[in-house]
Amino acid sequence: MSRALQPDEELVELDAEAVRTWCARAFDALGREREEIDAINVYPVADGDTGTNLYLTAEAAHRAVEAVFAASGPDTAETVRAMAHGALLGARGNSGTILSQLLRGMATVLADGCDGDHLARALAEAARAARQAVARPVEGTILTVASAAAGACAAGGPLVRVARDAYEGAATALTATSGQLDVLERAGVVDAGGRGLVAVLGALLETVTGRAPDHAAPAPLPPAAPREKCAGEDGPAYEVIYLLEADDAAVALLRSRLDALGESLVVVGGDGLWNVHVHVDDAGAAVEAGVEAGRPHRIRITHFASDATPAPGRGTARGAGSGVGAGDRRGTDGAHTHRYGTGDGHAHACGTESDGHAHACGTGGDAARGERVPRAVVAVVPGEGLAGLCAEAGATTVRTRPGEPPAEDELVEAVRRAHAREVVLLPNDTDLRETAAAAAERVRAEGVRVALIPTRAAVQGIAALAVHEPDRRFDEDVVTMTAAAGATRYAELAVAEHRSFTSAGVCQAGDVLGLIEGDVAVIGKDLTETARTVLDRMLSAGGELVTLVVADDTPPGLAADLEQHVRRGYLAVDTTTYHAGAEAPPLLIGVE
Repeated sequence: MSRALQPDEELVELDAEAVRTWCARAFDALGREREEIDAINVYPVADGDTGTNLYLTAEAAHRAVEAVFAASGPDTAETVRAMAHGALLGARGNSGTILSQLLRGMATVLADGCDGDHLARALAEAARAARQAVARPVEGTILTVASAAAGACAAGGPLVRVARDAYEGAATALTATSGQLDVLERAGVVDAGGRGLVAVLGALLETVTGRAPDHAAPAPLPPAAPREKCAGEDGPAYEVIYLLEADDAAVALLRSRLDALGESLVVVGGDGLWNVHVHVDDAGAAVEAGVEAGRPHRIRITHFASDATPAPGRGTARGAGSGVGAGDRRGTDGAHTHRYGTGDGHAHACGTESDGHAHACGTGGDAARGERVPRAVVAVVPGEGLAGLCAEAGATTVRTRPGEPPAEDELVEAVRRAHAREVVLLPNDTDLRETAAAAAERVRAEGVRVALIPTRAAVQGIAALAVHEPDRRFDEDVVTMTAAAGATRYAELAVAEHRSFTSAGVCQAGDVLGLIEGDVAVIGKDLTETARTVLDRMLSAGGELVTLVVADDTPPGLAADLEQHVRRGYLAVDTTTYHAGAEAPPLLIGVE
């Protein structure tokens, strides 16, 4: 995936593969620097999450770029647009939202050419677009650093010179930010968002030269002292973020209304799709304004007082919940649990908590030795791929094969193997509900607290597992997991074994059946075409995230084709793909 230059080789243009490499390196760089950037985050809110927000925004951009490469051989224009669009969909926080607009501004120019002169114009357009997106621009922030980068390379020239001038101009401006804002000067730090942008431009310079920048961006850390007052203390209490489908005129009115309601207003995007970020005291009014402007979705509301982190300089990073792949899952309280993974559906670093409770979910190993763990999840899944994915996320798994559902004794044994005081059981099959209920009763008699969530499909189980938090109170955890599962509509593609009458008409042996919520809704001849039809029917009722679970014996390129179909027809919908492996249905679909 990463483009390696030969010694003394330098790029003269940013082709599609170079943009892909830049995106991956920016994601990696923000991952490495996330904790340090979080630690110096004191403006506009001292909530210690700027590094995390930038990292998650870059992750969304990286995921989008990898998706277009998986689907086809994209040109440079398609690649930069995918990078910008992915960042727009996944933008987090104030700085992440601004970064997404910077990338969008660059994409409008780089789509026409990718030499040094185009890069210089792209950075100028990025700085202009970002300032325009912010209701009340402030100097000493990421906006200042972006403008300095654009100004330093305004003369244009060869690609390498432009990239180096932009990076050095940004790094110099970053150092000066500590004297431009009183809150930064008092804390002894540079601007956190600007620090992230320097990391992104450093990744660009490394991509075109093959060498990392000579000097790292400055990162002075403040002493461990009482943190600055932040929103929720002498400012707005809530951060509200949502995607919005609306026309330009409605968004212009929305800006005025939200600007009067709160502060730190950033509205980015265009062409009918926007990302809205604002700090307010009345979160409901901010959402209502979005409803009046168009169709808001992926609404995230954070209460700053309950989301506080230790003082900057302590090096504290935020953890995430049980990860099950790429994307984002929301609980019923409006908080969000991030899932880390790759476009090919293989999860990474899943199921661990910041306090090291990787074992608390039960991994399916020999847990019977020693004291019981606090809580475990037991999930019934088809296919070895899904079993591995759920095990990585901390669940004890029970494999099911076609025509061979697990017996009650197998479920009882799995709960015992998890060796936990509290267990959440996910049957993931309507036909297993009674069997799972009987198994739960047997284990309860042994003193184990068991909650059975009536998940009817594997994709509902994935949704539930994604929001599982072992440190949350048991009842709250079960409610949140149940809500996530219930919000996931499911479908399955199967091949008819013989002629039969169905709710969609008569099928012949070999026909492809599209079952939605357990009923045959589509009969087709081709797996890919039938899957597209099923997806369209499901998304006609709305949706934010499509989950595809693909078996080994499906046609090559099926997942990539469906991902591309969703991207083209449904701008605001993310797609995540998992590989179920052998002995699984050809395709499972979930829509949240």
